[in-house]
Amino acid sequence: MEGFERGGGRSRALSRRDLLKRAGIAGVAVATPVAAATEAVPARERDRLESLTADEAEALEAFVDRLIPADANGPGAVDARVTRYIDRALSGELGSLHATYVAGLAATDAFARDRFGAPLADLDAAQQDAVLTALEQNAAPGFAGGSRAFFDLVREHCLQGMFGDPVHGGNADFVGWDLLGFPGVKLSFSAAEQQMDVTVVPAHKSTADYPLFKGGRKRGDDGH
Repeated sequence: MEGFERGGGRSRALSRRDLLKRAGIAGVAVATPVAAATEAVPARERDRLESLTADEAEALEAFVDRLIPADANGPGAVDARVTRYIDRALSGELGSLHATYVAGLAATDAFARDRFGAPLADLDAAQQDAVLTALEQNAAPGFAGGSRAFFDLVREHCLQGMFGDPVHGGNADFVGWDLLGFPGVKLSFSAAEQQMDVTVVPAHKSTADYPLFKGGRKRGDDGH
């Protein structure tokens, strides 16, 4: 997979720095990428699904978890609730892509079963990386328009859910903005905050937190 770091192991998770570089924001990325953490993500209550089935959501969560894994630099896509962002968007702004996601996730699981005997969510990290590598290299069959097109689509929406405004359901607890060092939506900055080499204390505010921005969707039921 392009961007998967090659080194101590056959397949390691996509580095944050490479992912952010592709997104055009490498200047605020961490300096030294590290391997993805292998510890299991603590169990949490599943978000209510709006457009995907439970099996589709599991496949998508496994997919985005390998794109932006939690590591020594901080939380990843699962912590940011990227799956919630995409699921909600597929019932709204991205509704025209719902069928593409359903077909693409089914093809991903079918390819995973054919290669490793289990759906993507049930594979170990190395096997999941191998599946995503094949998708990115356009080497996985069963995808209308090619597997690379679906891989790029999910990656783009993963970035949106990781670093977009939390009002849309992703970037939970502002973990994406904290990773970048972005303080959140602030309507004004003090003179002291405008000085060079000054770290601005994160506001941890979304556009939804200001009366100035009305009409946006409310954040998650859990307040994020």
